[in-house]
Amino acid sequence: MTLASRALAQLATWPDLTQAVPSCGLGQAVSSTQGEIAHFHSDRDVDLRLTTHAIRHFAKNLKSTGAIRIVPGSQWVTIRLDATSDVDLLLTLVSVALQAQQSWPDPAGRPLFGCNDQRGAGFVSAETSGM
Repeated sequence: MTLASRALAQLATWPDLTQAVPSCGLGQAVSSTQGEIAHFHSDRDVDLRLTTHAIRHFAKNLKSTGAIRIVPGSQWVTIRLDATSDVDLLLTLVSVALQAQQSWPDPAGRPLFGCNDQRGAGFVSAETSGM
């Protein structure tokens, strides 16, 4: 079992999340009632929608880890799953994302741009094998 599939299986058990087809059409996703939270694009790369406010709020901490890529202007961060600790980080950030969608939602009417994978901003090209 890959780290991504392990993380997806854990998130699928959370009561606030449901598995979904990502809007970008690649891989698998989880969503809340407020919208998409995470896109699992490969065995290693996950895009997570934190909201613009949450990314600004936590930017210094997010940038301090090599496992996270921030794309300027994006509501999404990309997380590289190379170790079990990266899965733990992802699960923690999903909790933050759920809270951010409720506490700091992106302004109504603001278009939700696609995840970072659509921007070519991931760590590597997305592969769907093993997912």
